[in-house]
Amino acid sequence: MAESLTLGAGGSPSAARRARRSRRNVRYNRREALTGFLFISPWIVGFLIFTAGAMVWSLFIAFSDYNLATGEMRPVGTRNFANLIEDPRVATSLANTLFYAIMLVPLEIVFALTLALLLSRLGRGSGVFRTIYYLPKMTPAVATAAVFFLLLNGNTGAINQGLAAIGIDGPQWLVDPDWVKPSIVLMSLWAVSGTMVIFLAALKNVPQELYEVSSIDGAGPVRQFFWITLPMISPALFFNVIVLSIAAFQTFDQAYLLFWRDQNNAAPEASLFYAVYLFQQAFRQFNFGFASAMAWLMFVIIMIVTVIQVRVGNRLVFYEGQR
Repeated sequence: MAESLTLGAGGSPSAARRARRSRRNVRYNRREALTGFLFISPWIVGFLIFTAGAMVWSLFIAFSDYNLATGEMRPVGTRNFANLIEDPRVATSLANTLFYAIMLVPLEIVFALTLALLLSRLGRGSGVFRTIYYLPKMTPAVATAAVFFLLLNGNTGAINQGLAAIGIDGPQWLVDPDWVKPSIVLMSLWAVSGTMVIFLAALKNVPQELYEVSSIDGAGPVRQFFWITLPMISPALFFNVIVLSIAAFQTFDQAYLLFWRDQNNAAPEASLFYAVYLFQQAFRQFNFGFASAMAWLMFVIIMIVTVIQVRVGNRLVFYEGQR
């Protein structure tokens, strides 16, 4: 009877089945989407409260004089942002951070890619070496800083002793302003394995047929690297450049643990990074309005740098399937 009504309305049994199947698929997709949102709901709640909510609250604090003890918030307009221009240590810390980022990001990209290329050529032992290289990434930052504090000692450090063995007079890494930021870069390169793993995964996905064909055409390892490897892993390279740049602008642990953890010792100004100065303003001088203004200035700088990188990267990055 139902089929006759459907046929009478100009339909067919197959059309009715397709309609019922379509409604079932819609209900299934809704249940699947609801299940997915339920699984990620803890992250959503955490993001809204501890990230998005904190950012909005800090924006209010940036335009006020906030007292943490009493919770009193007195509006001051744009005075905190004007103080950013007047405070010379803001410019100093920003310049130190920018110099560090420009130095670190290319070095880490080259170092990580070199390690990934070496590991990709290994056979059975590659798993062991991958584990060994990844161990520094799992080392706590405090332990790493303690080790490098000893290694970089200008008088008794192992690095200067090794340089002296080959006739080179090592610098005062932790005292000489010209060598302070390179010492922090060395400490940062110790944990290069995270970037290396991303490059290694990208290298594994490069089709081997491309290398075989290029070898037949007479291309050597250097030409294969620049004409096959780099274009094929350019999305991973692009991703690492953006992530490393953002992390470099927010560097705190390395500089703080090497130079600023002891308030009684005078640290060189070359080690005053932006995040360190922000921390001092917020949690030592309790100048939360000024610190919030600093945080938003850094947010804007990172956004501008990221947008420029994305605009440039979209022209240079090769995605598989592009013509």
